[in-house]
Amino acid sequence: MTMFLLIFNIFFCIAFVGFAWVNLNDRDAWLWVSIYGIPAVLCGLAVFGKYFPGTCMVVAVLCFCYAISIFFSKDGVKDWIQKYKAPSLVQSMKADKPYIEKAREFFGLLIVVAVMLTNYFITR
Repeated sequence: MTMFLLIFNIFFCIAFVGFAWVNLNDRDAWLWVSIYGIPAVLCGLAVFGKYFPGTCMVVAVLCFCYAISIFFSKDGVKDWIQKYKAPSLVQSMKADKPYIEKAREFFGLLIVVAVMLTNYFITR
């Protein structure tokens, strides 16, 4: 394994564990802990030379499809950009601003897709 791939997978394994951790208190924790937990496991296994490119591709495709659905959903990313003029995503989440949470979810999914595709193309 190249040093880049080793560092890449260590970093994203830790990052995805952190992402899953902060989603433990959500109403849909089961979904988001799974979305971040599975890539964390795949990155962790890659650190030890265990590669599953097919699984990485399946995770990437599923997360991409979910990201597209969030993009076009009511108060989704499209509305965040066009209707709400893309306010900062680092502000606090409020019940009257669901588009902030959906935009955050969308970009989280894109991170998963990018990492899984990187592992797929480098390790297959």
